[in-house]
Amino acid sequence: MPFISIIAAVDRNMAIGFQNKLLFWLPNDLKRFKALTTGNTIIMGRKTFESLPKGALPNRRNVVLSTNPKAEFLGAEVFSSLEAALKSCNDNEHVYIIGGESIYRQAIDVADELCLTEIDGEAPEADAFFPDVNPATWHEKSRDSHPEDEKHLCSYAFVDYSRA
Repeated sequence: MPFISIIAAVDRNMAIGFQNKLLFWLPNDLKRFKALTTGNTIIMGRKTFESLPKGALPNRRNVVLSTNPKAEFLGAEVFSSLEAALKSCNDNEHVYIIGGESIYRQAIDVADELCLTEIDGEAPEADAFFPDVNPATWHEKSRDSHPEDEKHLCSYAFVDYSRA
């Protein structure tokens, strides 16, 4: 089984998106996402793939989950289930689950770690949420806090959790 990380940015209410868009623009979060996922496998749902401004992300194995057996996404492999996608991965692959809500809910029980950007703010509107991070299952292994600044309109922290 590959090593599975879930990566997401969440607000105080665990909101992750609205109308298939990110809730906050945090350049450092985007840099961290790129640094962690480059050279690895990313698994996402169809709507997440469709939200990517330039399609498949470069220098990563892009995997899209879709229940449509005829679905094709340029630059990505398509699987009908998370289980099938994970079976296609080697034991030495590092897999990042990048969304959306339903894919996070499917993956949280098999993930080895969570790489969350915890945003100290609340989105005015949200229609997608991250599953609850149960402290009996997940323990915090690192936290890197950042204050708001000219490029980041609210404070945030990069928080990594490992399975207890």
